[in-house]
Amino acid sequence: MSVYERLTHAGVRLPDARPPVANYVPWVMSGNLLFVSGQVSITPDGLIKGRLGDDMTIEQGQAAARWCAINLLAQMHAALGDLERITRVVKLGGFVSATKDFVEIPKVVNGCSDLMVQVFGDKGRHARSAVACPVLPLGAAVEVDAVVEFR
Repeated sequence: MSVYERLTHAGVRLPDARPPVANYVPWVMSGNLLFVSGQVSITPDGLIKGRLGDDMTIEQGQAAARWCAINLLAQMHAALGDLERITRVVKLGGFVSATKDFVEIPKVVNGCSDLMVQVFGDKGRHARSAVACPVLPLGAAVEVDAVVEFR
């Protein structure tokens, strides 16, 4: 099954890659690595805002992280022209807006990781960091950046 067939099977339609909101570029290629800037939890209907441990459940946080994955995939597609060129998801960096006593950060970021594995199979298994922040850009609930290898 192709990456695009897996996306369809997962119920995902890639949105257009979003432009940066500040002074940075959405992605940079270096050798055979693609570095994708952090993508926030935004949907076609708007930004998913909130704070885990306050006004969001783990499941809502996972859904927000899944949207980060979808937005990362949109940037990868814009950069490479074809997601089939990806040979490995190397690393994800997850940031979750959370209260100081919320400790289930890894479970939230799984919303992004799970989609990467679903779409890329074993090539989607990656190294990862998952950290809490008191606030994220634009009030987003989750932000994730990525490093992928391509051919």
